[in-house]
Amino acid sequence: MANRICFISTSDQQVLVEELKVEFEYFSGFSLTQKRKCIESLHNQIHQLYPHLAVVEVSTKSPLSIGRQLSAFNLQLYDCSLDQSFPVENLFQSSKVFEQGGPYRDLLHVDPGQSRTDSRLKTSGNLMGFDYNGVFWETEPMTAFYDWLYITALNQNQGLAKEILRFDAFTDIEFNHKKSINCQARAAAMFVSLKKIGIAKEIMAHKEEFVTLYKQA
Repeated sequence: MANRICFISTSDQQVLVEELKVEFEYFSGFSLTQKRKCIESLHNQIHQLYPHLAVVEVSTKSPLSIGRQLSAFNLQLYDCSLDQSFPVENLFQSSKVFEQGGPYRDLLHVDPGQSRTDSRLKTSGNLMGFDYNGVFWETEPMTAFYDWLYITALNQNQGLAKEILRFDAFTDIEFNHKKSINCQARAAAMFVSLKKIGIAKEIMAHKEEFVTLYKQA
């Protein structure tokens, strides 16, 4: 057995995302087949608890095309300063500023998986924050910068932004809340909540305004 979090969108600006911890039968192994068995097991358990929820797995392992497109490894954000689009994962990793180095901009141009596992991210001291297009993001609120990147990318991808509204619950089989902080499924749920409230675009315009969402929670 294992536990994962199901992130549920809301229409409440005070609590944009509800978190449901779900225990399910876990199938060991790294193959796509085993991962999808885990996803099916997780979603079946969610549906037993809350039959009304429309759930989608947000990761490269998702059985649905939209779930794979929503992965931070695949979701692209257009950077106007560089006149080029990059995966959200690359933008996030390449913006990290450490005590002894960074940001490592060359991580924009590698495979998304490689950008996450680059040795410099572990050998450059403590994470101090994020530098993106001349704007510095502090490490608090903890997920703010990642969420902002992800939601900004979705706002640019109108097809995905429209299709994601068919769902109100999101999972990421690879996300272990005991080991990681940022989660693409949580960011996806947050985007849907902001769309429900009607502020998905305007709240993104300024960092200072966006981070107020976390102070309200």
